[in-house]
Amino acid sequence: MSRYDNIKTTTKDNKRLYVRIKYPEIKPLISDLYIICNSTDRYDKLAHDYYGDSSLWWIIAIANGASPQDTIFPPLGVYVRIPQNYVEVQADFNNLNKN
Repeated sequence: MSRYDNIKTTTKDNKRLYVRIKYPEIKPLISDLYIICNSTDRYDKLAHDYYGDSSLWWIIAIANGASPQDTIFPPLGVYVRIPQNYVEVQADFNNLNKN
């Protein structure tokens, strides 16, 4: 499955436009995990390892101050926060992007 499969589009003046995606704020919690990234880590691999779903890569990226459009690679050698409330974050995302 491509990460672009679920992107919503609309048509205006015979042009296809992408609907702006809204991301929830992901506040730090005491239950969050912190790991030190190495050269083989990517947000999608981390999401697969910790959530069982690589499509949730954006949760880890946003929780660490990255824009989903920036990169799939976390900074090398720094602590990366892995939010443990990803089910709630995903529900918040779905509520923000209902239209």
